Amino acid sequence: MLTILGFVMIATFLVLIMTKKMSPIAALVLIPALFCVLVGQGAKLGDYVIEGVGDLAPTAAMLMFAIVYFGVMIDVGLFDPIVRGILRFCKADPMRIVVGTALLASIVSLDGDGSTTFMITVSAMYPLYKRLKMSLVVLTGVAATANGVMNTLPWGGPTARAATALKVDATDIFVPMIPALAVGLLAVFLLSYVLGLRERKRLGTLTLDEVLEPVTETVLVEAGGGSGKGTARTGSGGGAGSSAGGVSYDKGADSKGSDAEEPADDEEFKGLDPNRSTLRPRLYWFNAGLTLVLLTAMIMQLMPIPVLFLLGAALALTVNFPSMKDQRARIAAHADNVLNVSGMVFAAAVFTGVLTGTGMVEHMADWLVGAVPEGMGPHMGIVTGLLSLPLTYFMSNDGFYFGVLPVLAEAGAAHGVSPLEVARASIVGQPLHMSSPLVPAVYVLVGMAKVEFGDHTRFTVKWAVLTSLVVLAAAILFGTI
Repeated sequence: MLTILGFVMIATFLVLIMTKKMSPIAALVLIPALFCVLVGQGAKLGDYVIEGVGDLAPTAAMLMFAIVYFGVMIDVGLFDPIVRGILRFCKADPMRIVVGTALLASIVSLDGDGSTTFMITVSAMYPLYKRLKMSLVVLTGVAATANGVMNTLPWGGPTARAATALKVDATDIFVPMIPALAVGLLAVFLLSYVLGLRERKRLGTLTLDEVLEPVTETVLVEAGGGSGKGTARTGSGGGAGSSAGGVSYDKGADSKGSDAEEPADDEEFKGLDPNRSTLRPRLYWFNAGLTLVLLTAMIMQLMPIPVLFLLGAALALTVNFPSMKDQRARIAAHADNVLNVSGMVFAAAVFTGVLTGTGMVEHMADWLVGAVPEGMGPHMGIVTGLLSLPLTYFMSNDGFYFGVLPVLAEAGAAHGVSPLEVARASIVGQPLHMSSPLVPAVYVLVGMAKVEFGDHTRFTVKWAVLTSLVVLAAAILFGTI
């Protein structure tokens, strides 16, 4: 019964947020509360929630101060050269911008922290997407999938968890998987290339000067066939769509939630505004050095990440804005992001707390493992890889690696499959895991990009599943699994 209710609860949550019948925060709180009552454990709801909040409180604290820190870095102009450099490299071509998004997310993911990756990537790329009217779900989908592949680094979390759970060396898990993961990363770049071509076809290209100039073009929106809309731009210099008189725009899943039809304004492109009052050019190298030290300390695990960002945010505010009035203004400017993200994390704590506390997760995992046919025993590596997709999406990494993986490894060992093979297969589902509603970092991504979580899920899941299957197929081909 708990197994069925667990799956129904998750399905209900996903349907409600994807159809926009409820906001993610409301669904994360009310749906598990309802199901907790249905399983007859309503009296324990408070205990489950408090336990879940306690588990996620450090993450919420980290996100709060990380948003303030990187918000200040954006304000003072730390990422302006990156934005301008990428823009000049991409030549205002949507295809190159999407590929650049995948490249930037992959590089920044080397620090092993998804939240940091998303904050830096969105900070750098969001102004370009808005200014060119590109689909923002493309930004979030590509960034999340690229980060998911890179999340398998030994210091990223999943690999270390698998090594700990099965008592094997993390290096022995990761190194043999490098070729397969490299193929997965290539698949992400190919995906970004294809999505970029779609955006180029939809929008055309602008010259660099047109992009950097204040917005003067007229945006004409008229009814088209079906649900599509036609968009044309007029202006000097033969901008996007001027030669053809219009650009066909199919308002499909890739454009929903992206605000692609909103008229551009100077506010949207402030990431490249060279005259904003918060710029601190004389402190550029201090801010760059502080960020480098912060990321290095994170990778070396010199202190807990929440403590590092707390210290970093306090130092960045004090040095860049000595006046108390200016500090309060900067904190207020980023208060919306802080509240939205931290609120989402604490709401997710209700969901995870009920899933774990009621025993739903355990029963669901046992059912899935038990559903594996006996004849698949010798192929437990492949089975584990396939199961890692839904299980790491619907469960936390801790729940999967410490609760389910040992059972899968034991079943494999009975048929001569080594724990290392099972451990390697267990990290295959990470590209999909990074878009799970149980991953706090994804709320940073969609929050900063101003994308509805349901739109992100609907657009990203299919590509993330495909990427995970590519990694699994490559690992089988290379003999790693």
